[in-house]
Amino acid sequence: MNPLRRYENIMELLLAKQEVTVTELSERLNVTGKTIREDLAKLEDKGLLQRVHGGAILAQSDQLGILSTKEPLARHAAEKADIARLALSRIEPNDVIALDGGSTTLEIAKALDNQPLTVVTNDVHIISELARKDAIRLVVPGGYRVRNMLAGPEAVTYVRRLNIHKAFLSATGLHPEDGLTIYTGELLDIKRALLETARTCYAVVDHHKFGQSALLTFAKLNEVEAILTDSGCSPDFADAVRQAGARLEVANAQ
Repeated sequence: MNPLRRYENIMELLLAKQEVTVTELSERLNVTGKTIREDLAKLEDKGLLQRVHGGAILAQSDQLGILSTKEPLARHAAEKADIARLALSRIEPNDVIALDGGSTTLEIAKALDNQPLTVVTNDVHIISELARKDAIRLVVPGGYRVRNMLAGPEAVTYVRRLNIHKAFLSATGLHPEDGLTIYTGELLDIKRALLETARTCYAVVDHHKFGQSALLTFAKLNEVEAILTDSGCSPDFADAVRQAGARLEVANAQ
């Protein structure tokens, strides 16, 4: 297993359990304890975890993880619903839109009226939600399942052939320097394909993810048209985002 895949596995287990041991990781990943300790040191340098005697804990108590394969996260539902309403104001009849995988983009899917629209998505929860809305043309690029997403080179190639008007991308963390980040490397290419193919691309990120960095950057903040967020964003952090070259649009709380 290459180092990047080990880092992903370590963070996934840590996000699920909040604490891991060197012995547990060594047995699970089939590498030596020395290798695991070196991995933990590198992840600590990135600010993702904190080493403790015999293992590691999350660097921050409110650190956010990736979506579960079993059910989408219900955390911060009100903020995500506010962002979804803001996103809907950017969508027009007969648009071709792309909804990236995530709990906020799932809220957008739930809020969509059954109207003439084409939606491109690889999120299995969004597919299930939109399958009931027969006026919406649902386009699924395919691939193999990575948690709640379908991914793979075939899906990336398919996406790059499409004429997508607007894409809505999710992120695990948003940081002025590190940009939009995720933990899972297998999703990098599909996110980049959506970003580079769509005429307009929005990031949809609730304020609880602001200031956090996951393992991998898939976009700098100035690569998206705007970041759609909720009203909990602090003025200081909003200024830092704008200084990074990004446009921030804040939803009104309801």
